Amino acid sequence: MFRLYDFLIYCFITAYTPGANNLLSMSNAIRLGFRRSIRFNLGILAGFAVVMSVCTVFSATLYSFLPKVKMVMQILGAAYMLYLAWKVWKSSAEVNTEGGKEAGFISGMVLQFINPKIYIYAITAMSLYILPVYHSGTALTGFTAVLSLIGASGSFIWALFGAAFCKFFSRHTKLVNAVMALLLIYCAVSLFL
Repeated sequence: MFRLYDFLIYCFITAYTPGANNLLSMSNAIRLGFRRSIRFNLGILAGFAVVMSVCTVFSATLYSFLPKVKMVMQILGAAYMLYLAWKVWKSSAEVNTEGGKEAGFISGMVLQFINPKIYIYAITAMSLYILPVYHSGTALTGFTAVLSLIGASGSFIWALFGAAFCKFFSRHTKLVNAVMALLLIYCAVSLFL
């Protein structure tokens, strides 16, 4: 059974919590304005789509050849979610907005290939939520697009509301982090329910 609610919680928390994409997007928007940060964010989206496609093929291949991998992936996925919850709980909202030059499309795209958060996001979502229920190429292509859009949307939102998020997080960091961490713990536990 596809657990849409749990799937969406996982995707949005992973996409909207601080990470390289989101913090760099926010920093660019604060320094340069939203319009000048769009090329960087489009690069993030393009790179995200490529990495997501590769991870989908990898996960689907692994799943079809090793059906018993589900329990291993559940345990690893839950462990990752608990680790992410811990990191979110302990994180701060510090952003360096000093100096630097404008980051372009290529910079945003290349960043995706060295960002481990994306690989883990992709493989966890595919192996724990999608592949147990959906197997057709059409469904996997659709979910790849959805995961790419949700994942990259975080950087656009952080850029769009960069200054506001920066002020909000600096005032309410502990509360926001606690809510995000608790939701991630819920997602980890729900994998076994």
